[in-house]
Amino acid sequence: MTGDRSRASISAWKPQVPGISEVFHAHFTDHAYPAHTHDTWDLMILDDGSVDFALDRRRHGATGDSCVLLLPPGVPHDGRTVTASGFRKRNLYLDVSVLPQRLAGRAVDTPVLKDRLLRHRIHQLHAALAYGGRRVGGRVPPVVLQERLHFHLAALRPGGPGRAAHRPATESRDVLDSRTRVGMSLREAAAVLHAHPTGKRIDQARELLPSGHLKAFPRAGRPRRT
Repeated sequence: MTGDRSRASISAWKPQVPGISEVFHAHFTDHAYPAHTHDTWDLMILDDGSVDFALDRRRHGATGDSCVLLLPPGVPHDGRTVTASGFRKRNLYLDVSVLPQRLAGRAVDTPVLKDRLLRHRIHQLHAALAYGGRRVGGRVPPVVLQERLHFHLAALRPGGPGRAAHRPATESRDVLDSRTRVGMSLREAAAVLHAHPTGKRIDQARELLPSGHLKAFPRAGRPRRT
């Protein structure tokens, strides 16, 4: 499915390939994701342009076609365009059968990987998935990516056990405990937790794209304040 072509071009589908929950291709010229999380690993490559993003409140940048972005499940992140031409990206959403949840803490501090071989293999897998996944088994199966990603994660310093993945839940509980008498609105909680209530809505809308249940993708661009 494709969004407003003057501002964004979007394509998403669910391949019949174990371990890959979704494929997502997009070209954004003026776009900003609010802070949100995924239940899956987000493996992304850039085909053009630059992207600026925060992961666990620490900002990062990526440019060019040689890097790979790996965002762990359960960790808040955002993303935005940097230049007028925006960026083109391709994402694979990998479930925990490919990379276990316990490795999330290792990916928080170093989400940008400089690995041309890994990037090329991801490109090959996207090319295979464009044919409905029929060529995946004979070309670049997800297990090849799994081995290379494990290699990178093993070299990274681990964070505290569950630190990154469980921080939103822990902070949410602490905020609610501190306001049991007076209560707290969704807008107030989002401001305290550096999150945005539309983040989950966008994630749910994105999940509806491959099934065709979402008839009109919201206009890309910087989200309105609510």
